[in-house]
Amino acid sequence: MTKATRRGFSAGAALTVLGLGKAASAQPAPVKIGVIYPLSGNSASAGNYSKMAIEVGADVINNGNAELAKIIPLAKGGGLPGLGGAKIQLIFADNQGTPAAGQNQALRLISEEKVAALIGAYQSGITLTASAIAERHGLPFLTAESVAANLTERGFKWFFRTTPVAIDFARAYSTFLKEQKAAGQKVGAIALVHENTEYGNSVASVIADQFGKDGLPITQKIAYSANSSDVQPQVLQLKEKNPDVVIFISYTSDAILYAKTMKELNWKPSIMIADNAGFNDPAFLKAMGSTVEGLVNRSAYSGGKPGSVPAIFNELYKAKAGVELDDVSVRGLQGFLVLADAINRAGSTDPAKIQAALRATNLPAEQMAAGYDGVKFDDKGQNVLASSVVTQLQGGKYVTIFPKARATANVILPYKGW
Repeated sequence: MTKATRRGFSAGAALTVLGLGKAASAQPAPVKIGVIYPLSGNSASAGNYSKMAIEVGADVINNGNAELAKIIPLAKGGGLPGLGGAKIQLIFADNQGTPAAGQNQALRLISEEKVAALIGAYQSGITLTASAIAERHGLPFLTAESVAANLTERGFKWFFRTTPVAIDFARAYSTFLKEQKAAGQKVGAIALVHENTEYGNSVASVIADQFGKDGLPITQKIAYSANSSDVQPQVLQLKEKNPDVVIFISYTSDAILYAKTMKELNWKPSIMIADNAGFNDPAFLKAMGSTVEGLVNRSAYSGGKPGSVPAIFNELYKAKAGVELDDVSVRGLQGFLVLADAINRAGSTDPAKIQAALRATNLPAEQMAAGYDGVKFDDKGQNVLASSVVTQLQGGKYVTIFPKARATANVILPYKGW
């Protein structure tokens, strides 16, 4: 090889190396988002369905969807344009249904995985501990489902919540029941049955306060230990007092147990209301749907017209999960989309810039997968545009019955059950 040839080879090799270097650096590092959900334990079904919903959202952002791109800018695909096309990498963590595990997983995701932000953790008691770790480390934490009132009363600066909360549900239940009273249904005696966790205690307290203001009598309050193996004593208390309305605040395994025990003891109220959670889990519907026909529930998801954001996401989700979006899974999806939007607008994985972008969020209703009026956070991190509808289980599916402007079916009472 001549010197000239060697010089040409060296120059060519250098250019090749430079070219490879440019190609290698063309795709920026992925943006890691930590996702904390119950992937095992008594709420594993709900956690895994939410996991799949969030995966659908990430896939849309990373790879695009032509229909959604007409409405949601990030659905054009190619990753996050604000970060040069960086793809989203979801790092999942199993909170195992316990506050301690949720706390430990949050710490691991922050210190070892170096995530840019966290989302989770379904159960309010776990969100309480996991978000405290994020606050301590100065990292954004968004909860899409946890509704305990005190979560946004801690003075936290890094905590954000997209879901409607207990006061929204309480007002919806109250207005719904007053409408039923005007239509001739009995609502003179109301029982509250709730698990004694952060979620159950908080929601029950808010409902009781609101009903008291609205002149709806709570005549019986039954608190029980979460994940119980026997709820016969509680159902016998209900049977003895025989209230007109009973409202359950329970996760999946307890919801199934209550439905079975009520059938075994042959007792049912005229109106049975579930505060979502376990009663909305596809696993509950599969196991007990025919036993609880006519159950009233609340939801942030009421479907949508063909071509709408909820309808398109529902088809994508069905293809992945084999079931339709429900209240919990759609709230998880919506929360993730809000977080991704903020990271994109921040144009950075700097926690402070993401925090500032979250505070500036102002998303319109037409971009919502969930049935919210939009997303805009107050100074406590609560979405002030969150909203909820009342649904009823009819023919094995939840249909919207309240408010009338959004209803897709008429309410059928009294509660049928089995």
